[in-house]
Amino acid sequence: MSQVVNTTRGKVPALQKFSFGAGQLVLNLLPGALGFFSFFLLTAFGMDPFLAGLLGGLPRLFDAITDPIMGFVSDNTSSRWGRRRPYIFVGAILSGIFFILLWQLYPENSQTYNFWYFLIFSLLFLVGNTMFATPLVGLGYEMTSDYNERTRLMAFSNTMGQIAWMIVPWFWVIIANPEIFETQDVGVRQLSMYVGGACVALGILPALFCRGIDASNMENRKELSLKTIFSNLTELLKSIVQVSKNKPFMRLCSATFLVFNGFQMVAAFSVYIIVFYMFNGSYELAGTWPAWFSTITAVLTAFLVIPIISAMSNKWGKRKAFIISTVISIVGYILKWWAFDNTLNEKFNQTGLGQSLNSAVGSLFEFLNPFLESIGMSWFSIDTTQGAPWLIFLPIPLIAFGLGGLFTLMMSMTADVCDLDELENGMPRKEGTFGAIYWWMVKLGQALALVLGGLVLKLVGFDQNAATQTAETMVNLRIADIAIPAITAALAIYAMWNYSLSEERAKEIKKELVSRRGEL
Repeated sequence: MSQVVNTTRGKVPALQKFSFGAGQLVLNLLPGALGFFSFFLLTAFGMDPFLAGLLGGLPRLFDAITDPIMGFVSDNTSSRWGRRRPYIFVGAILSGIFFILLWQLYPENSQTYNFWYFLIFSLLFLVGNTMFATPLVGLGYEMTSDYNERTRLMAFSNTMGQIAWMIVPWFWVIIANPEIFETQDVGVRQLSMYVGGACVALGILPALFCRGIDASNMENRKELSLKTIFSNLTELLKSIVQVSKNKPFMRLCSATFLVFNGFQMVAAFSVYIIVFYMFNGSYELAGTWPAWFSTITAVLTAFLVIPIISAMSNKWGKRKAFIISTVISIVGYILKWWAFDNTLNEKFNQTGLGQSLNSAVGSLFEFLNPFLESIGMSWFSIDTTQGAPWLIFLPIPLIAFGLGGLFTLMMSMTADVCDLDELENGMPRKEGTFGAIYWWMVKLGQALALVLGGLVLKLVGFDQNAATQTAETMVNLRIADIAIPAITAALAIYAMWNYSLSEERAKEIKKELVSRRGEL
């Protein structure tokens, strides 16, 4: 790695944008793959559902502790390669290696052995992932000091991050396909090698090519050694308290918690509705439609929604762009009531447009199927002979404004907040600490959503052991699928309504900081 040099921190070069985007792809690919792979703890390795739940929850508690520590460490690191890049480089390698080792399980082993093996390597994986992820987020905040370039950088990186969500929904299809892997456990072990290898290759790129702020003369950094470990813990707590007193940042965290938590609570509901309501509990008839729903969502978010949000931010400001995009997502959630209606989908298939769409897609895959079969990808096909639920894709562009706007704009606004913190509290800058706490809120929301989502399923009467569900259950599930994310999105708008860090104020802060540092 070359030595960090001072930069104008204005426009971010294309190579640096791509490299940071590659890091964001890994940042999404690892948790996405972990979630889909975890399904096979039950089916491939016979893990008790309660133990599988513990394996999902216990490491998150550990993660909540390590994130702020890693943020503090990277904020106060002094090296010839900068504050963040050495950790990103090592963390990317450790993350990939431990992800592979994590999934080298065998069903022949006892359940106790597999439980402790998975738990131990989960903790080791999280150490590597925290070492990679927390400094990467902090690096993104400091790559440019330009108000609008921050949004463009986060928009580009978020677009690349969405590629992961175009891929991971197919993991469970691939692993479970006997034409690809002899058994599911073989599929898990082998596919984990490809995922881990890709994460190493892509994850080291930000460490090699990205540049952050020149920290060579940064004052007030704490000494990192065994002798200062207890005093540094005190300083860490002080930093967390300072961050928690930053009102604009707390609004960002609140809005993120609400939007993300609401979305995650019902994330799996669309699959249940497609399978149990639209296809009457038949996984065979549902085929690849749930996977296509997730993939199309990621594609539209990446290549349609995020560029629009970036343009909205440049024209109207970040706060207004967030409010508008969140309102649009609420309209999308409401539209799902009609889009997932069987009667309306049947009527659409009888229209000229529906018949043409079925014929065109059917002909396309009839042409592609011999090729797909030759490369072992017959699972990728779509069957339109009985008609298709095309209307389920109608709300996707609107719903995508929710998360697409959230992470594009919130990460950009967090970078502005870091400037405000330097103005109020001085050096060292705390991008790592801000990033750690922000993503801790995201993880807390995700963990809470998993618990509450299961509770909602129980309250609506969903029976996981039943091949079909009652009509009342499906109506209640469809209502929850719409109401929960719409209500939490509305609350997020309320939280951001009086967000005070405008473009004008951000530019005033930047000007004062430049003067204080003696920069040109």
